[in-house]
Amino acid sequence: MKRKPFCIALAALFCLSFAAMTACGETDKDENNGDTSGSTSGSQTPDTPSTPNTPSTPDTSTTEDTWHNEGLWLSKTPLAPTEALSLPTKDSTSWVNGEVAVHDPSIFQDPKNKMYYVFGTHYAVASSRNLIKWTQEVRDGEWEELYGSSSVTISGVRWPEAIKDTVELVSPTVGKDTINSTWAPDVETYNGKYYMYYSVTKAFGSSESAIARVEADSVMGPYSNNTILLDSVGETGTHPNCIDPELFYDKEGKLWMVYGSHFAGVYIKELYNEGEKWGLPKEEGWGKLLWKGGSQVVEGPFVFYNATNDYYYLMTTYGALMETYNMRVARSKNPDGPYVDAEGTDLATSSGNGTEHGVQIASNYFFEHSDPAVGYGALGHNSVIKDADGRYFVVYHTRRQEGVGADSVTDGHNLRVSQLYFNKEGWPVMAPSGYDGESAGTVTADKVAATYEVVLHTYGTQIAFKSSEDYVFTADGKVTKGGADAGTWTLESGFYIDIVLGQETYHGVVAPVWDMYGNLKGTVSLTATSDKGHTLWAMAKA
Repeated sequence: MKRKPFCIALAALFCLSFAAMTACGETDKDENNGDTSGSTSGSQTPDTPSTPNTPSTPDTSTTEDTWHNEGLWLSKTPLAPTEALSLPTKDSTSWVNGEVAVHDPSIFQDPKNKMYYVFGTHYAVASSRNLIKWTQEVRDGEWEELYGSSSVTISGVRWPEAIKDTVELVSPTVGKDTINSTWAPDVETYNGKYYMYYSVTKAFGSSESAIARVEADSVMGPYSNNTILLDSVGETGTHPNCIDPELFYDKEGKLWMVYGSHFAGVYIKELYNEGEKWGLPKEEGWGKLLWKGGSQVVEGPFVFYNATNDYYYLMTTYGALMETYNMRVARSKNPDGPYVDAEGTDLATSSGNGTEHGVQIASNYFFEHSDPAVGYGALGHNSVIKDADGRYFVVYHTRRQEGVGADSVTDGHNLRVSQLYFNKEGWPVMAPSGYDGESAGTVTADKVAATYEVVLHTYGTQIAFKSSEDYVFTADGKVTKGGADAGTWTLESGFYIDIVLGQETYHGVVAPVWDMYGNLKGTVSLTATSDKGHTLWAMAKA
C-alpha cells in the first residue's frame, strides 16, 4: 500500500469544487424528506479523504490507496460568516432530531454511501443522510445486527462469539448490575475495511476494563477478527481505566487514540497510521496523561482539530451519568497536549477537575417556555464532525427532567445533534437547540435587540436544572433584567457577541436555531462562554 502525500491546497480545491457543483444544483437529496445532505455529493474521485471523524464523498474507486490525513478537518473555513443570517422555516413535523436512542454516540460517515452513523453503548446504532432525520438501525441489546448470530455464554450472559476473548479476559460481573454489552464503540475505515474499537468493563464503577477492536467489510458488519489493544484487568494502584476509545489523525497525519476515565484520567496513545499494523499501538504502556481524574467522573474523551485557529480540542464529560453529566472542553496546539482551559489551567496537572476546570459546553437546563414543561439533563459523551460546508456539529445523548423542579432525569438516552461554533477567542460554543438545517449568518444590532430567555448554566457538577430568566437586549447595547440595568453587549463582524453580566464577560456568537422547546419556529439565539469557562445560552422570545 502506497501512502499519498497530504496537500492542503488540494483539500481546499475539493471544497471549492463542491461549492461550484452546489450552485449548479448537484447536491444530494434525502429520499425521506428532501433535505440537502450534510456532506458533499460532488465529483467522486479516488483522492477523496476518508479518515476518522471526517465526512467525505462516496468512494467509487477500486484502488486500495486511502488518503489517511485529516481531509475536511484541515480545510480552512472562515470563523465568521459573510452572508446575512436567515432563520430556519421548517414546521414541527420535520424536526425529529432526538427521537432515536444511542447512548455514548460516536459519529462516523461512511465514504461508500455518504450516510452518517452513530454507534453507541449497548450496541445501538442510528443513521442519517442529513444529521436531522435519524433512523434507528440497531436497538439496545440487538448485537446480532452487528456481529451475526454466533454467540457464547459467559457467566450466564449471551455475548457475540466474535468478542469472546475480550469478555473472558475482563470477566464482567453478573447479578444486580450485570454488565452485558460493549461500551462506547468508535468506527473507523482504512483501505476499504471497517474497524470498530470498543471497550468491555468488569462492573459499573470498576477500573478493570479492556479496549479491543473488530473488523468488517461493511459499516454494519458482521464484525469479527477480534484484537485486544489494551487492558487494565488485575492492575493495582493508580492506573487508567481502559474504556471509551476514540481515534483521530493530527495535522501531520499521525494517528492517535484517546481513552480513559476518572480513576487516573484521560490518556492518549499513538497508533500506527498505515500498513498492516494500522490502528494498533506503536508502543507499550498507558501512553500520556491529558486530563487528570478527580472526585467526579471525567470520561468520554473526543479530540478534533480546527485548522482556522490551529487548535486541537479535547472534549470530555463530567459527573454522574443519570444526574449531573455536563460537557467540558480544553485545547492545545499539540495533539498530545498539554490541554488547557480558558484560565490557562493544565488539565493534566490540576486538582478538583470534577468541579472546577475545563470550559463548559452545557449542563442541566430548562427554558421556561418549554412545552411540555420539563428540562433536559445529563448531556454528554459527545463526538464531533465537520461537514463539507465547514460547519461543526456536536453529537451527544441527553435525558429529560422528570418534572418541573425535579432534580432527577428519566432513563431514556436520546440522540441529539447541535451546531458547534467558535467565538472570537477560539473556544467552541454550542447552539442551544437541535440542528434543523440552519447556517450561521451576519446580523445588525437591531436584529439582536429582543427579550431573551437566558440560561446561565450551573458550573461545577450539580444535579440542579438551571431555569431561564428574561433579559432585554436593547439596540444601544444595554442589557436589563426586570427593568434594572444588568449589563451590556457589543456586536463584532455581525456575528461575534460579547455580553457583560456583573463581573463576568461572555464571548460568543449570534446563531439561528429552530426553537424545539415549544414555539416550534426559527429564532435568534446567543451562545457564549466566559473568561472563566462558564456557559450562557439565550433564545429570543416569540
